[in-house]
Amino acid sequence: MVDFTYKVRDSQGRIQESLAQADSSAILRARLTSRGLDVIEISAKAPGLNFRELWDKANGLFETVALKDMVVFSRQFAAMVSAGVAMLRTLTIIVDQCQNKKMKHTLDEVRKSVEAGLSLSDAMAKHPAVFDKLYVSMVRAGEAGGILAEVLKRLADFLEARQKLNTKVRSAMVYPTVVLAVAVLVFWAMLTFILPIFQGLFKNVGGELPAYTQFLILLSEAMRSIYMGVFIICCIAGVYMLKRYYKTELGQLHIDGIMLSLPGFGDLIKKVAVARFSRTFGTLIRAGVPMLSALDVVKDTAGNAVVAKAVERVYNEVRQGGSIAKPMSKTSVFPPMVTQMVAVGEETGKLDEMLSKVADFYDMEVENAVEALTSLLEPVMVVGIGGIVGSVVIGMYLPIFTVINQLH
Repeated sequence: MVDFTYKVRDSQGRIQESLAQADSSAILRARLTSRGLDVIEISAKAPGLNFRELWDKANGLFETVALKDMVVFSRQFAAMVSAGVAMLRTLTIIVDQCQNKKMKHTLDEVRKSVEAGLSLSDAMAKHPAVFDKLYVSMVRAGEAGGILAEVLKRLADFLEARQKLNTKVRSAMVYPTVVLAVAVLVFWAMLTFILPIFQGLFKNVGGELPAYTQFLILLSEAMRSIYMGVFIICCIAGVYMLKRYYKTELGQLHIDGIMLSLPGFGDLIKKVAVARFSRTFGTLIRAGVPMLSALDVVKDTAGNAVVAKAVERVYNEVRQGGSIAKPMSKTSVFPPMVTQMVAVGEETGKLDEMLSKVADFYDMEVENAVEALTSLLEPVMVVGIGGIVGSVVIGMYLPIFTVINQLH
C-alpha cells in the first residue's frame, strides 16, 4: 500500500484535500470517482519524516479518550448518518473538527480502513484502546440490521449514563481521599518541623519527659532519619507488587472480593456493578446483539472480577440452553430483586425493558448511597483530623504541665 495525497471536487463544487492508501494511483482514482467525486490531482506522498505528524502522534500518546469524547463522537456520527451523509464524508468531517489528538488519529485510521473496503465495525475493532468490545458489537449489530444511526444514539445515551455513574462514584471517593491526604500531611509537618522546636525547650527545662511525649519524639526522629526513606521505598514496592498480583486472575478475584466486603464502600461497589451489568446487558439486547455475544461483552466490561465470574456462570448456563435468572439466583452478587426482574423479562419477552428499569433503580440507589456515605464521612474525617492534631499538641504540652506541677 502506498500513501497518496489527493484533491477532489464534490457534488456541491467544494474542493477537498486528504490522504488515502492504495496499491496505485489508478485504483485510488477509480475509488474516488465511484463515490461521485471529480478528481483534480493525485500524488504519491513523499517519503521521509513529517515532524508535524510525529509531534502530533507523540502528543496523542499522552492523551486519553474520555467517555465524554465518545459521547460527542457517537452523537455527531448518528446525526450525520440519519441525515443521509455518506459514511466516509462523515468520518472526514468528524476527523477535521476533533480536538483530542488520540481520538483524531484513531478516527483517521478508521476512515482509511473503511476507505480500503473494511466495514465500520471491523475498522473500529482494530483499535481496542478506543473502541471496546461493547462498542464494536453494537456497531456490528447496527450494520447488520440497517439501524446504525439508532444504535449510535443508544450508544451515546449508554455512555452518557455510564459517565454520570462514574462521576457519582468518584465524588464519593474524592472527599475522603483529599481529607486523608491533608491529615497525613499535617501530622507529618507537625512531627517534622514543630515538635523538634519543643524538643529543644524540653532539654533546657530538664527532668523526665512523659512517656507519650517520648514516644512522639522517637517517632519524629524516625521520620527525619533514613528509616523514613526505607519505609517509603517499602510502601512503593508494596503497591507495585499489589498491582502485579492484581493483574493475575486469582489476584483479581481476591482483591475484588475484599472490595465487595468492605463496610460502607462494599455495598456501593456492588450497586455500581449491578447498575453497570443491567445497563450494558439491556443496551446490547435492545440493539439486537445475540444473547451469548452480549453476555460475553458484559463479562469483559463488568469492572469487577467477582461479577465477571458470576456472568461467566450465566453465560455457560445459557450456552447449554438454560435460563438467565436461574444461575443469577445462585450467586450473592445479584440481589433477589434483580433476579426476579430478569425472570419476568425472560417470561414476557421484554428483557431489555426490565434490565433498563433495574439500571435506573440502581443508578438512583448509587446516588443515595453516595450522599449517605459522604454525609457520614464528613464528621468522621473532621473528628479524625482534630484527633491527629490534638494528639500531637497534647504530647507537646504535657511536659509543660509537668513542670508547672513540679513548681507548685
